[in-house]
Amino acid sequence: MRTKNILSSFIAMAIVAGFVGCNNDNDSSGTGQLVVKMTDAPFPSDLVSEANVTVTKIEARQKSGDSESAFITIMEGEVSANLLDLTNGVTENLADVEIPEGTYDLIRVYVADATVVLSDGTTFDLKVPSGSSSGIKIFVKPGIEVAGGLTAELLLDFDVASSFVAKGSTSSPSGITGFSFKPVIKASNQSFAGRLVGAVTTEVEGETETEIVAVGGATVSIYAADTLNTTALTAEDGTYTVLGLQAGLYDVTVEAGGFAATTSDGVEIVAANATTQDFVLNQE
Repeated sequence: MRTKNILSSFIAMAIVAGFVGCNNDNDSSGTGQLVVKMTDAPFPSDLVSEANVTVTKIEARQKSGDSESAFITIMEGEVSANLLDLTNGVTENLADVEIPEGTYDLIRVYVADATVVLSDGTTFDLKVPSGSSSGIKIFVKPGIEVAGGLTAELLLDFDVASSFVAKGSTSSPSGITGFSFKPVIKASNQSFAGRLVGAVTTEVEGETETEIVAVGGATVSIYAADTLNTTALTAEDGTYTVLGLQAGLYDVTVEAGGFAATTSDGVEIVAANATTQDFVLNQE
């Protein structure tokens, strides 16, 4: 059975960039529409009440462009979000702009600041290494195509599990002395990616019959070749959604307090489709 530190698994924030072409199939204007959204996989612990990030600019680079002129600004301003509000497939629009047709293989995300608020109200302002000056670079493989009359989406998965590193003891809020912020973001072309959805429940013996009860707050961990890919947390009704998974086979483990962990091996993710995988947990 795979185990992990709950706090270190954190949350995953994602930015969804939808490259939307013109409605007219015969359009030859040479531009496509870009919609940028933000989402997040929830934080599996009650130690943190807020994980805030402020994004001030997003740029995209046309493939084979080596100079600064190859970068196009697709969002500029100031957008702040508590990543814990963006869960189970919920997204937030960051931009909606037209950009030239072509292939884009690098995204730069500028993060001005990041804060963590613990459940006891303690707030930590985190130092952002180069994120506000040179931007956080995320390579897109394969590159995302922008073309008139077509739609493509790019998911930038902000892996808060790896990006926010707690200092001190994680046994209680009072033991945490701060966080190191080391942004880790991976990109997945939504044209080649799928999503995993499902529900986690348990069976409870009632007075007359067995009842099916939702398990909220369960941690859903997705592994690719024994490497943790991402995590999610079930909602109160037991449901979960994981976006931006590349097509292939994954092992999915579900853990919750008071229940025995359960794993489903070889769950197949199909490109541009949803795979449903439900779990029934047994009490320990």
